[in-house]
Amino acid sequence: DGTNSCPGTGPRKPQSEWRKPRNLRPAGHAYYQPNAVELATELTIAWLSNPNTRTSADDVPAFLSQMHASVQSLVGGSQTPEAPAEEPKEYTGAVTARKSLASPDHIISMIDGKPYKTLRRHLATNGMTPAEYRERYGLKADYPMVAPTYSEARRTMAKSIGLGRKPGQTNAAKAEAAKPAPRKRKADDAAE
Repeated sequence: DGTNSCPGTGPRKPQSEWRKPRNLRPAGHAYYQPNAVELATELTIAWLSNPNTRTSADDVPAFLSQMHASVQSLVGGSQTPEAPAEEPKEYTGAVTARKSLASPDHIISMIDGKPYKTLRRHLATNGMTPAEYRERYGLKADYPMVAPTYSEARRTMAKSIGLGRKPGQTNAAKAEAAKPAPRKRKADDAAE
């Protein structure tokens, strides 16, 4: 019947009018081949439209130029001379390392300056690992990714439900095992 089953969407286009791949667009009476820039742009757009791709806006130009170079080499065209290698970008944190750890309740992100109980998910959202984060901002290897208060609360909860105990061991048995042995009295002390 030519209408879409969804109300309000209007008539459905015939299949002959569906979007054709861009490299088959007619230019005049003949089909033309797109240049490397168009192909690289389309590949980059497709990559970015994938919901599983997580990237920052800073990475897009580098990816686009890399894609252009790859397409150029596949097409066999003359590749533009490469620009001098970029020096690694120096990142300055939104806060200092000391200020980011000032509160025991949260860690302030050096990326956006917002407080987080744990940085792992925030870093994953920004396409980074904890090691990359530490390297980017010049942090020590022991820089924490979880706020101390949050870590302690989780530790307490885990202990209360019995995690970390050997099978069959109770809290009383564990406390007894951890209790130091009583000191023996010396002979001099006994004489008094």
